[in-house]
Amino acid sequence: EGMERGQIALLTRLLSHKFGTLSPMVTQRIDNARPEELATWGERVLSAKRLDEVFS
Repeated sequence: EGMERGQIALLTRLLSHKFGTLSPMVTQRIDNARPEELATWGERVLSAKRLDEVFS
């Protein structure tokens, strides 16, 4: 649980830094994600040009 909260916090910070303020829908999706999804999205944020590319 603690590690997952850390992944959520880091991903949220990275996405906010790169794409600006996140919508409540995106924040909720991140909060409800499985650890594997968080890891995948964390990798995708590095190369994504648009926010939707992170989650596709």
